[in-house]
Amino acid sequence: SSTSHGYFKYNTMAEINSWMAQTAKSHPDVVSIVEYGKTYEKRTISLLKIGVKSEAKKKAIWMDCGIHAREWIAPAFCQYFVREILQAFKTDPKMLQMMTNMDFYVTPVLNIDGYIYTWENTTNRLWRKNRSPGPFNCSCYGTDLNRNFEANWGTVGVSPDCCSDTYGGTQAVSEPEAQAVTYFVGSRIEDFLCFLTIHSYGQLLLLPYGHSNFTASNYKELMAVGSAAAEAIKKVHGTHYKVGTSPDVLYSNSGSSRDWARLKGIPFAYTFELRDNGTFAFELPENQIQPTCEEAYSGALHIITYVHDKTF
Repeated sequence: SSTSHGYFKYNTMAEINSWMAQTAKSHPDVVSIVEYGKTYEKRTISLLKIGVKSEAKKKAIWMDCGIHAREWIAPAFCQYFVREILQAFKTDPKMLQMMTNMDFYVTPVLNIDGYIYTWENTTNRLWRKNRSPGPFNCSCYGTDLNRNFEANWGTVGVSPDCCSDTYGGTQAVSEPEAQAVTYFVGSRIEDFLCFLTIHSYGQLLLLPYGHSNFTASNYKELMAVGSAAAEAIKKVHGTHYKVGTSPDVLYSNSGSSRDWARLKGIPFAYTFELRDNGTFAFELPENQIQPTCEEAYSGALHIITYVHDKTF
């Protein structure tokens, strides 16, 4: 059952799939599974749609995890996040109100092929990209899905070399996983108030844009909300998160899903870079899953609550 699911260990894709099915079965009144795309290797991309059913047209929150295969802590966070909101809405009037006004769309693993590859291919635990073959003259596999979205595509922080970890693909939205998000979110763009994409590592809260020539029209508000979220994170276990645009606190990049979401008109778009600062990097020990999830939940909840209260 979803109660016996291991939230504080890293789960295989098969375990995550059975957890999704069990979660929907245990909470039929508020949870459903939505299939919205296929990976390059023809696996189904699904999300959990969570919310109180309503006749009224609802607003929405997006969260995806595991766009980069090696960032195992990200899918762990999506599973934890779902557990927490499903527990909270029964006793917490605020969460009940938010789940009545908004639906949460949570994709536990977006890059399913890559994620499975990091589990099954023992020599390639640090694989990042998806698993589509490179262009015809290239022997390497994979496109960096977070360089493949239509947001200043191919301009900065991206490699034209198909063997690179930051290869952006042959063109914007060339990859089926990026197409799935672009279509699903893009076709109901006016419903979405907030777009959260979960990564690791670096303990950062990144806001648009990844290209230093562009500034979000609501930059000040994004900074203020992000900074308050970082304060909420710090209160839990004392972990320090830096807040800012990618060029300011990390490096310039283009083609990210966060930038795409903001360019399309979703007012609040953030990338979470979870623990740590590089000691364990992409191989965060399982004993850090719980504290990482607890603090990040506090930060995500701050953003979501702010966005909700601003709208309602």
